[in-house]
Amino acid sequence: KAEASGVVINTCGWVRGEGYNQIKHIAQAFEVDVIVVLDQERIYNDLVRDMPEFVKVVWQPKSGGVVSRSIDQRTELRDLRVKQYFYGPSGNLFPHSFDVPFSDVKDKIYKIGAPELPDSCLPLGMKVADNKTKLVAVNPNARDLLNHVLAVSFTSVTDDVIITNVAGFIVVTAVNMEEKKITVLSPQPRPLPDTLLLLSEIQFVDSAF
Repeated sequence: KAEASGVVINTCGWVRGEGYNQIKHIAQAFEVDVIVVLDQERIYNDLVRDMPEFVKVVWQPKSGGVVSRSIDQRTELRDLRVKQYFYGPSGNLFPHSFDVPFSDVKDKIYKIGAPELPDSCLPLGMKVADNKTKLVAVNPNARDLLNHVLAVSFTSVTDDVIITNVAGFIVVTAVNMEEKKITVLSPQPRPLPDTLLLLSEIQFVDSAF
């Protein structure tokens, strides 16, 4: 029987701005005691400054011959991962494509996060709310939905969506405003679960369409 164990958290390569804030949040949420920084001396110095004293921050140079991936390479790899989610690593899965009427997803599509307003734009005495986790309703339209990945939540209650896991993902492959329907690519056959859908900024163009 193990008396002690741990977990290794592999963070993403987004290490600036909000990405850095997410790294700090992950460290706090999991109460990590060691952070290993690969090659990024600036990130190492920032973490030494921002982390509590009990957190040991270690700088590790990258191995010789390692080349950082470009933005285009990262985008290509991300598209490949999305494609593998639906079609499998070797193309051995067969996702479903079907139409969904606007009425079936009315008041069910949201995105997380709203633009922050400066204090000068708020009524006197009102404080700025945390807009990073605020839900914003999205009406079905091609501009917002076409080729976007949507997460299918396990909940149908807006107050619980932030703390609820997702069941899976779909991609909107077509939006027909005249017939008021969208076409989705889904790992599961119709119908979609009667739960909320979360719009992401990730886009994927299915080569089958």
